[in-house]
Amino acid sequence: MKRVLLLAFSFLLLASVAFAQPNTSDAEYVKANYQKYEYQIPMRDGKKLFTSVYVPKDQSKKYPIMMDRTPYSVGPYGADAYKGSLGPSSLFLHDDYIFVYQDVRGRFMSEGIFEEMTPEKEEHKTNQDVDEGTDTYDTIDWLLKNIPNNNGKVGAWGISYPGFFTTTCLLSRHPALVAASPQAPMSDLYRDDAFHNGAFMLVANFGFYPGFTNRQDDKPTQRRGSRLTYGTADGYEFYLNMGSIKNSNDKFYKDTIRLWNEMLHHPNYDQHWKDRNVLPHLHDIKTAVLVTGGWYDAEDLYGAINTYKTLKKENPNTPIYFTMGPWVHGGWSRGNGDHLGDVDFGGPTGPYYREKIEFAFFSHYLKGTDMTLAPVSTFETGVNQWKTYDVWPPKEAVDKNLYFLPNGKLSFDAPATANSFDEFVSDPNKPVPFYDGITLDMQREYMTGDQRFASRRPDVLTYQTDVLDNDVTLAGNIWANLKVSTTGTDADWVVKVIDVYPDSTKNNKFTAKDAYMSNYQQMVRSEAMRGKFRNGFDKPEPFVPGQISPVNFELQDILHTFKKGHRIMVQIQSTWFPLIDRNTQQFQDIMKAKDTDFKKATERVYTSKEHPSFLKVRVM
Repeated sequence: MKRVLLLAFSFLLLASVAFAQPNTSDAEYVKANYQKYEYQIPMRDGKKLFTSVYVPKDQSKKYPIMMDRTPYSVGPYGADAYKGSLGPSSLFLHDDYIFVYQDVRGRFMSEGIFEEMTPEKEEHKTNQDVDEGTDTYDTIDWLLKNIPNNNGKVGAWGISYPGFFTTTCLLSRHPALVAASPQAPMSDLYRDDAFHNGAFMLVANFGFYPGFTNRQDDKPTQRRGSRLTYGTADGYEFYLNMGSIKNSNDKFYKDTIRLWNEMLHHPNYDQHWKDRNVLPHLHDIKTAVLVTGGWYDAEDLYGAINTYKTLKKENPNTPIYFTMGPWVHGGWSRGNGDHLGDVDFGGPTGPYYREKIEFAFFSHYLKGTDMTLAPVSTFETGVNQWKTYDVWPPKEAVDKNLYFLPNGKLSFDAPATANSFDEFVSDPNKPVPFYDGITLDMQREYMTGDQRFASRRPDVLTYQTDVLDNDVTLAGNIWANLKVSTTGTDADWVVKVIDVYPDSTKNNKFTAKDAYMSNYQQMVRSEAMRGKFRNGFDKPEPFVPGQISPVNFELQDILHTFKKGHRIMVQIQSTWFPLIDRNTQQFQDIMKAKDTDFKKATERVYTSKEHPSFLKVRVM
């Protein structure tokens, strides 16, 4: 999630400046050209939110406002303590804006009680009916009236959790908010960071909350959270030794972290989570929006894609722009974006985004400069080129089914065999690792990592096409349509879509020592599904042992070309550890399971004409 902290507190912990240390020239420029002020801005219910404002010293002209609302601190605190850089990139710093940073309600130096992804209200009948939309409205109103030499136009941006707060800025519907860019925004916490199709994202969440939890009351503080001491560098070993999820409190947290407990107490998609889904509120938006995400964002890929799709659908007359690049979580913010792990993207992609898309967007709407930005700008992985479209997914993409066949075959032709299936024994006490290496974190490289280590395991099913005669480009979302059975009463189903390189592929300049791109199995997209939620995330249902059941779920979008000479591979497994928690493979509340509840089960995937399993894909 962050480069500077090396994923120490994976999951949401992403301050807007956390990807890289600012360079010396930027830090000097800030002090030489900006004056810093600190304010406690009153909200309609009487609470005050701490806000840092950096104003150009040249007061001979008016400037637009760029605002970042964050739960990660606007520090450093003190009128004489300056940030090392301002704005989304150095381009903004040197182009003269008024920069505003605000601690959101209940975080650091702002008053109030913090709520995880504040539930938004459709109606605000009294001054006590507050949410992030009203806090944004009140903040903008105060800034326009109290900050000299503003030009009456406001832009907002943020990445990850601040991306969520940028989305909620839209809900202020303040007429002065003319441009906003939610980047890798959380949108539906249950689906983004907490659970993926009901499977708990263990490693991403566990280490995050000690660092995030600096206060759980209404008392402003500059104090930060603390790190957890693991006692090992091996996360696979650590989480196996921890045992069941409830042991996280018994052994470590001692029921002291409220936000962690909220997840454990709500494993189903109940009202707690429905209230924390911002997507249903994204209507009647007049602000121009640029939604940004990364194809290899392990945290909030869902949020970026679905924030765009919802805004586009519900606000057809509003300028809505969408950009997806070959990036990890926030990887467009700093750095070159030229590779991930062993995979080379053919050159820098980050600078192009920052200048030609992000800077151009805000300059146009806040300063009136010319702009020739396509509605959709996406990077096509596999062939490493930018593509533009009018809408996403592209209208040209055609639905096709990619079938699993006997003998490990994968084909666009439906199966003709009767009564065929593949099976494996899933042992939650010996789970399949999500990453081929030693790490405590949700190592971002797993998103493109070589899957040969997994395909060699007996508890991973592998299907692949013949060598491709032509390029095959998939554009849009992928749906797994599985026909399965289990000897247990619950099971997880993990599906991975993989690009298998030819034997002739040579190593590139980013290939790690002792890695080989020859026959490399690059993961392109992957997702998990907790089987008991196959008929609804709010109503778990057990499997009947041995009975064939459909399990359908979305793997999310891609734009990837499997080149001629490559193969398309799909892997299926039932453990993916410790990326997701272990399923006991019994129908129960896994958050309350005992260490003795984890049982082996035999899992079957059917490949017959009567019970076909396939991926529904969109082919260009």
